[in-house]
Amino acid sequence: MARSNLYYIYFKPFNVMTQFSSVDGKTTLGDLLKLKDDVYPVGRLDYDSEGLLILTNDNELKTMILDPSQGHKRTYLLQLEGSITDSSIELLEQGVEININGEIYQTLPSDVEKLQTDPLVAPRSIPIRIRENIPTSWIKLRLTEGKNRQARKMAAKVGFPVLRLIRISIGDIDLKDMAPGDITQISKNTIYRLLNIESKL
Repeated sequence: MARSNLYYIYFKPFNVMTQFSSVDGKTTLGDLLKLKDDVYPVGRLDYDSEGLLILTNDNELKTMILDPSQGHKRTYLLQLEGSITDSSIELLEQGVEININGEIYQTLPSDVEKLQTDPLVAPRSIPIRIRENIPTSWIKLRLTEGKNRQARKMAAKVGFPVLRLIRISIGDIDLKDMAPGDITQISKNTIYRLLNIESKL
């Protein structure tokens, strides 16, 4: 019998490993989700980051999403320590040099928007440690690449450490009104359409 492909959108909570096997006593997807054995996340979202994960057993889709040449935009909300300046936003948009596995990497140009009001997001399971004498600011960052801890490294490079990071969309797939821990199953036609991918099968 042919295997049926499955597709899920998941709002990964804070402090959850993007894997199903246990590691160092940390909470993993395997502790929170009960899915078929061959369903895995596409890419990763750091332990201390939150937001959108796609899970599937469709290997064709995994390859297409992870291929940088496809240019799938990933959008993040970043809460920063300090009030980010216009000049720092310009640097982020142009691309900055960050360290990836011991080598200097020049990030691709990105879209950055400073939010004038705090976004409506669910409270984090462990509250952010805010220093009363230091303001915070929020930006929306859109990338077409996904190097290890890239968004955090980019923000730190221009002088604004990340306090909270939430991935809110990949392509036209977004969290909408999902809350941390929510999972939604969607159809193959829907996910391929939202990612603007044509199946070869």
